[in-house]
Amino acid sequence: MSKVAIVMGSTSDLPVMQDAIDILKGFDIEVDVDIVSAHRTPEKLFDFSKNAHKNGISVIIAGAGGAAHLPGMVASMSPLPVIGVPVKSSNSIDGWDSVLSILQMPGGVPVATVALNGAKNAGILAAQIIGSSDKCVLDKIILYKEGLKQKVIEGAKEVKKIK
Repeated sequence: MSKVAIVMGSTSDLPVMQDAIDILKGFDIEVDVDIVSAHRTPEKLFDFSKNAHKNGISVIIAGAGGAAHLPGMVASMSPLPVIGVPVKSSNSIDGWDSVLSILQMPGGVPVATVALNGAKNAGILAAQIIGSSDKCVLDKIILYKEGLKQKVIEGAKEVKKIK
């Protein structure tokens, strides 16, 4: 069974990152959650990044606010796909510093970046990556997307009733 690691720079990021945890659990994907600060626990960051693939992790979701170095630093040391979640933190410049820090990676160190506070989409993307080689997960994603479609169809029916 595939496992997704969700790491964040501090506990203040957890309310945002909880959306990734919840959506992955909804797809029955095992989640390993931890706090790994690029600036305050660099040794832990190095150990996690270099060994995640040896510990059964398939995809890494890294959320960070402010300078937001965590996703890029993880991606620089790990052979796994890394999805970055820019978090709008209390010390950020409206979140743009986080977005640009994660988005503007140099060639050779890719980080798939989702929207500001977009942890739910990070979870879905991680599930889709796993689903590309796991039919059970793929089937759950197909059902999930069908559910999204049905919500729109139902919403359109409700709008048509308004006069």
